[in-house]
Amino acid sequence: MVGLDQVLAARDRIGRDVLRTPVALSDALSARAGGEVWLKLEHRQTTGAFKLRGATNAVAGLGDVAGVTTASTGNHGRALAHAARARGLRAVICMSRLVPANKLEAIRALGAEARIIGDSQDDAFVEAHRLARDEGFALIPPFDHADVIAGQGTLALEILDQIPQAPSIGVPLSGGGLLAGVAAAAKALRPDIRIIGISMERGAAMAASLAAGHPVEVTELATLADSLGGGIGLGNRLTFPMVRDLMDDLILLTEDQIAAGIRHLASEGHVVEGAAAVGAAAVLAGRLQGPFPLVLILSGANIDPAQHARLLEAA
Repeated sequence: MVGLDQVLAARDRIGRDVLRTPVALSDALSARAGGEVWLKLEHRQTTGAFKLRGATNAVAGLGDVAGVTTASTGNHGRALAHAARARGLRAVICMSRLVPANKLEAIRALGAEARIIGDSQDDAFVEAHRLARDEGFALIPPFDHADVIAGQGTLALEILDQIPQAPSIGVPLSGGGLLAGVAAAAKALRPDIRIIGISMERGAAMAASLAAGHPVEVTELATLADSLGGGIGLGNRLTFPMVRDLMDDLILLTEDQIAAGIRHLASEGHVVEGAAAVGAAAVLAGRLQGPFPLVLILSGANIDPAQHARLLEAA
């Protein structure tokens, strides 16, 4: 398992390459929830999402490789492309047909190759594994990797420095790299802190795996929280047991609830993707009510502008 020492080492390793993102008190969400709700503005990260932390930490630990590869729903691929370019490495990012066009374009803009494979992240991983096996690429998975988890855990160090009294953190949950890292660091420093995972009802692989007691495959479905899609891997070694053991609660949301979260955060001046809006959505739906002060991680900003405009018009 990944521990506090690894997260602290990651903070030292990536400190010059990632932003320390601010927090902001949400008066509107605080009034709705009945206690202070703080937003961790990680959507302002350099690549528009928290994934830069884990990707940068993982790439920093590589030796001599032909390049780097991964399978991604978009944000990890963009982060890995950014980290690879900084090291002068070739990057091939494998993605399914469900990845939004704006995320593909952002990856290509960083000089990486975006390779479209199949209808799911699991399909894309087949090609990423082939590149690692046959062509000497380093495979940096989006979540089930110790250096990736440790990098994401640096968010918890910042949160507890900025809001040291916070008794609870709401964390978007997909493959579990963010939640595992945040929970490992936060609970090592504050064993009583509550970590609440938040995801969508449509195709939440970690939720289905937890219910089954082991990693399972799920059908990947289109969702507003597209960054939370994809499987967790049947051979998952790290994030499944860490999420199982460290997460205190899990909330699953409908598409309408996620849309409401996106719209609300836009009204506060935060343009975020669906995955980043799930915390606000849970508060608005009356599903998340402290303990306070509650910190919500706004995990990414990479929403398709046309989709965002349609959601605002539909209000």
